Amino acid sequence: MAACVFGERPLVVDGGLATRLESYGYDLGGGLWSARLLAEAPEAVRRVHREYLEAGADVVIAAGYQASLPELAARGFGEAGARALVASSVELALRERDAFGSGLVAAGVGPYGAARADGSEYTGRYGLDEDALVDWHRERWHLLAGAGADLVACETVPSLPEARALVRLMAETPWVRTWLSFTCSDGGHISDGTSLREVAAELAPWHADGTLVAVGVNCTAPPFAAEAVRTVASAGLPAVAYPNSGEVWDVRRRRWTGTGDPEAFGRAAARWCAEGAVLVGGCCRTGPEHIRSIRSHLDRSLPL
Repeated sequence: MAACVFGERPLVVDGGLATRLESYGYDLGGGLWSARLLAEAPEAVRRVHREYLEAGADVVIAAGYQASLPELAARGFGEAGARALVASSVELALRERDAFGSGLVAAGVGPYGAARADGSEYTGRYGLDEDALVDWHRERWHLLAGAGADLVACETVPSLPEARALVRLMAETPWVRTWLSFTCSDGGHISDGTSLREVAAELAPWHADGTLVAVGVNCTAPPFAAEAVRTVASAGLPAVAYPNSGEVWDVRRRRWTGTGDPEAFGRAAARWCAEGAVLVGGCCRTGPEHIRSIRSHLDRSLPL
């Protein structure tokens, strides 16, 4: 088992933010998705963070995933208001963490595809090159890097060019510890078809200098996460894995199918840690019950 940069034991990341907000009855339709609630219902966002901390999460991810500055400004918040809302994603998580008394906060950085709200975070087909992606991410990156979070979570990255763009921004803020998690087409390839082993090898120098704490996957099926952890670990890097519950979205019927048993999810997460994951949690369709199960299985399987 790889050692975690924050200690000898793997850390538990929280579960799905949007999933939990929807369970409260909020409609997250529209391009801003959960980021809209930073303005409309910040207390609900704080409630989600609290529930995950109470369930045993060591790390909560702030609600910045879909909070892009251009989209917020275009929807009436203006330039200053957009910047304030993006920063508030971290502020809300920090306030809840401080009230709870323990835990880490990761600023959430979503891919360009999240702002497009067209599913391209699962393909990487943006029509933008690496330089354009650096330009698009830069202002929000620096805003979040300076917001006081303990680390930055770059999530649901679909392509090597976007990963390279984010690494270039990491170089501009070398004091910020970051993880990079990808969407994938299977356990060995990210969504644009690049070998995950190739990605890990290219990113390895950033781990060696202490900037990049883990590489892995999120928003994918649990079996893909298991293979991805092994692939990243075999390249000598700590892995991060927070897949979906195991349920599958039926596009034709517009509903989730299958089951996402929390007990099985927790058992699987303990295996990922044994194989090299230092950060494990859940993404879409996971909730506090999944995080509680991970916490329970890790506490039983790992020495104090």
